[in-house]
Amino acid sequence: MFWQKSIVVNIIMGIFALFFVGNFLAIGMGGFYFLKKQFPEQDPLQIVNGIMLFFVIGDLIFRYVMQKLPVMNVKPMLILNIKKSKLVNYILSKSIFSFFNIVGLFFYIPFSLILIKEGYPASNVMSWLTAMLLIIISANFLNFLTNKSNIAFGSLVVILGSIIVLQQFDIYNFRQDSVAIFSGFYNSWIYVLVPALLVVVLYILNFKNLKSQLYLDDAVQVKTKEASTADLSFVDKLGDLAPFIKNDMRLIWRNKRTKTVFLMSFLFLFYAVIFFTDKTYEEKMPAFLIFASLFVTGGFAINFGQFIPAWDSEYYKMIMSQNIRYRKFLESKWLLMCVVTFVLYILSIPYIYFGVDKFLMITAGAVFNIGFNTLFLLFAGSFNRKRIDLQAGGFGNTQGTSATQFLIILPLMGLPMLLFWVFNKYVGFNAGIIAIATVGVLGLLLKDYFMNLIEKKYIKDKYAAIHAFNQKK
Repeated sequence: MFWQKSIVVNIIMGIFALFFVGNFLAIGMGGFYFLKKQFPEQDPLQIVNGIMLFFVIGDLIFRYVMQKLPVMNVKPMLILNIKKSKLVNYILSKSIFSFFNIVGLFFYIPFSLILIKEGYPASNVMSWLTAMLLIIISANFLNFLTNKSNIAFGSLVVILGSIIVLQQFDIYNFRQDSVAIFSGFYNSWIYVLVPALLVVVLYILNFKNLKSQLYLDDAVQVKTKEASTADLSFVDKLGDLAPFIKNDMRLIWRNKRTKTVFLMSFLFLFYAVIFFTDKTYEEKMPAFLIFASLFVTGGFAINFGQFIPAWDSEYYKMIMSQNIRYRKFLESKWLLMCVVTFVLYILSIPYIYFGVDKFLMITAGAVFNIGFNTLFLLFAGSFNRKRIDLQAGGFGNTQGTSATQFLIILPLMGLPMLLFWVFNKYVGFNAGIIAIATVGVLGLLLKDYFMNLIEKKYIKDKYAAIHAFNQKK
């Protein structure tokens, strides 16, 4: 049974990987001609160079959240006659062939070939391509040095957010700086020495860092870390829900995977910028603006909610043996998702800059997330039967994932998009917004009724869930 589920998950993950590869390849092959058609008076290469600074910083943030560090079981090798330097070199060289590095090639290489085909000097294009490949490798090694630093992650988010805001409000034109930097790689090979030197420096730093940790006693000893404590007394006013809320707050901050989900939810705040700045969606595919609006406030609820109650799988049996109402356990999860969704909504207020209509979409999406999605995610969680290792994280980690996680996205995103499309086409824009918000309001009004049904479903499947979470593999 578990083997079959793993096969299904691997197939789905493979499809997602092919999706990314296909998109990068399509952009690489058709991007030049698309930009030439849309902006006939501008050089497509200069347009690409103008967004590369944003892309590089965004790539570093994405790697921090999703990319696994290069891990291999070196314990058996440490007692063999193999130099530690060889092991470290193997680990670092192997990391270069990460999916995160390879997927970028499907854009850069086709795009470069198109440039040469269109008459750009081959030597200049190869100079630019070499610099791009070196930057990819630099990002790879830099992520290994900063991956455990929340300060580094926060700094990258603040830098990217500040650049976007300053650019959008015409306070400072970072596109010009981006064009100057990346055009330099195209104009002269000498500038390519900068990313080349950066790769060498980062490789040496990683080499020294890994080699200093490559000792048998350090590898086999059980590492303990004193848990940090925080004053969560303000939660006590929630009464019977307080212990569960405190437990979830500690769980989120102390474990890598839950912390990743929490931090990613704030990245989704910027997701709608991609759609709101492109007139194509507004004119031809307005339903996709709803898709983006839902993610602005629903990033945490969707990513956290789809793994309820598997987050507690390691001690689920202990929780179920306590003299507590299952309803309190579920309501604490619901309340946590609602509060974070509301906080994200408050942080989304600057989207008014793109127009009141866009902010109304985000508002309707927030109401829908709170009223419908949170309850639906709780219900879908009753089907979860795979335990989660809270310390695991990164792209490709499918532990705790089943086909259920992919199927539940359809009603979460598809229903509001369908509602908006129907009402917007046959009645009007405001009707589409009201329809989405109405479903959310109805969910809030009928919350107790639905929570009773959800509680009965969890109680019915309680022992099946306990048995499933006890399985180590």
